[in-house]
Amino acid sequence: MNLAELPEREIERFGEHVSVIFKDRQWTNVEMRKTSLQLANGLKAIGLGKGDRVIIQMPNCPEVYHSFQAVFAIGAVLVPINFMVSDAETTFIYKDTGAKAIISSKDFLPKIEACRKDAPDIEHIILIDPDVPAPAISFNQLVEAHSDQITIEPTQDDDLAALIYTAGTTGMPKGVMHTHYSLFINADMQNKTINLPSGMTSVSILPLCHSYGIASLNYGHVVGGGRTVVLASFDIDAVFAAIEKYRANIIGAVPTMYVFMLLHPNPEKYDLSSMKYWISGSAPLTQDTWQRFKEKFGAEIVEGWGLTEAGANNSANPFHGKKKIRSIGLPMQGTMMKVIDDEGKQLHAGQQGEILISGPMVMKGYWNKPEETAKVLRDGWLYTGDVGYQDDEGYFFITERKKDLIIKGGENIAPREVEEVLYSHPSISEAAVVGVPDDLYGENIKAFVVLQPGQCATDTEIIEYCQAKLKRFKSPKEVVFLKALPKNLVGKILRKELRKM
Repeated sequence: MNLAELPEREIERFGEHVSVIFKDRQWTNVEMRKTSLQLANGLKAIGLGKGDRVIIQMPNCPEVYHSFQAVFAIGAVLVPINFMVSDAETTFIYKDTGAKAIISSKDFLPKIEACRKDAPDIEHIILIDPDVPAPAISFNQLVEAHSDQITIEPTQDDDLAALIYTAGTTGMPKGVMHTHYSLFINADMQNKTINLPSGMTSVSILPLCHSYGIASLNYGHVVGGGRTVVLASFDIDAVFAAIEKYRANIIGAVPTMYVFMLLHPNPEKYDLSSMKYWISGSAPLTQDTWQRFKEKFGAEIVEGWGLTEAGANNSANPFHGKKKIRSIGLPMQGTMMKVIDDEGKQLHAGQQGEILISGPMVMKGYWNKPEETAKVLRDGWLYTGDVGYQDDEGYFFITERKKDLIIKGGENIAPREVEEVLYSHPSISEAAVVGVPDDLYGENIKAFVVLQPGQCATDTEIIEYCQAKLKRFKSPKEVVFLKALPKNLVGKILRKELRKM
């Protein structure tokens, strides 16, 4: 099957309805479909076809969805890149993919031109703006010049649909190869697992040029009948206003966004009563944030987990059942997960080791990296690099990334254990710890914290606070105060940047 068939199936099931809202303009599913197919014909007209890589690099807007569907329709390979990715990573992805075209905005043209100097395969720059400088191609003119009559390119289940680059938290990103089938089945598994009704209204604030954008698009078509309010950027008042105006029911966010919602001085001025599901992923949600959010907004955040390498949605706490704070929940339907020790032996409930995952949604491999692929795909299992355990009710818990464990005096210390204590301090809004070289212990603990607005605290006070709640051995040796923690585009704290400090 081809993923571009999903919108047509959705229209057949639900008829024409509003599906996308952006800056108060509304598009129906039929309108979205027509524009996508016109763009697909335009891409074919400039010489793009099956197997060609096409980069989508722009902020949240309907044109992202149009571009995704157009690329799928002609059998080309989608390469989403967030426009905020560094120049070095952008240049690397341009070269690594061998992409022939970029769809973006005029605002980012200087960056594109600078980064494409080392990427000779790029032939076309397509811009979504009304006024497009030559020799770039106008997105709008490309759409207007072509009809929506097209035969969707036939694709096999194993044909490549997207190259989604990892966040690069530990080094340069790797291109994750997903097929039409792996992305479809991930959406189907998610739908069957959480079993939400059709016709819901969601607010989209996470980057669409990411695995999240692809996964949410496909999931929306599988569930059907719904509409998405797309926000160009994250602004708390804009989020709350959109929920109130459009009576939204569901939102996906990252922990940092929930922290900022808790800092809002007057959320009561908005009617948020329509909201049913507040979802968190991408990074660990602390117990303190979960509890304070429930007290302030009267809602339980649903925490889930997923890997780019496995389609972005792999486990979740039940939407209509028992939720466990700090747990990533239960595996999605059709997903297998287990915990193993360093020798590969499966561990029992409560025992900590590396979490493995298996299922039809797992990637085909890393683009141009067979050795890296062989390291993580073994005997039908994806080695996630996440350390955790499964409890006696089947819920999984992640304690740390393997590479982030701090080894102090031969003892493994999970940064999250220390961070939970830091988050409970009344003056701290965000915190992260890393291991730093130490002559005596090999590594010691360094904490980076962001204080609540208007609050103050000393490093001595924070260290003593941790020592009162942890073993002194596990307490930070040093505390650094920052205005903000470095994060990637989906809210994961960049520990590699903290280590550089």
